[in-house]
Amino acid sequence: KPVSMSTRAGTFETLADVVKEVGADAARFMFLSRKSDTSLDFDLELAKQRSLDNPVYYVQYAHARICAVLRRAEERGITLPAAATDELLTALDTPEDMALLRKMAGFEDMVATAAQALAVHHVSHYLMDLAGMLHSYYAKHQVLLADDTARTLSRLALLRAVSQVLRNGLDLLGVSAPEAM
Repeated sequence: KPVSMSTRAGTFETLADVVKEVGADAARFMFLSRKSDTSLDFDLELAKQRSLDNPVYYVQYAHARICAVLRRAEERGITLPAAATDELLTALDTPEDMALLRKMAGFEDMVATAAQALAVHHVSHYLMDLAGMLHSYYAKHQVLLADDTARTLSRLALLRAVSQVLRNGLDLLGVSAPEAM
């Protein structure tokens, strides 16, 4: 149930109480997802959920999902070169491949814009968009293909890059990037 806070009436929840209730990652992400000059409706129940409705879980799960795919590839003996080359990425030819590449290419500019405007909420919104694109990609495209090594390696390199961008963005927010959930 909603709780109105008022310092005059002496009714308020402390940040320590909120963090204790939902955890530091969820509290940070939720608070940093809003413009600093707007009011915030903090849904404690949503922040505690371990579902894709919870924004921080949604982003962290995207990172953990990629880590799981990379582990499965390693278990199957598929080794990805340390650095992505043009040759490695040639099999990325679907519109979804290109969309993920374009989104990741915008990360640096988004961070610069967020820093200039003192608007950290741009980072969390970017991460939610990228996570959404990753979840859609994963549902539409099989990554570990038994009969197409070139495409498998290309898609693994793409997912590894998405994982790095998600990890970098979460790190900027002070939120963990778990490898398993």
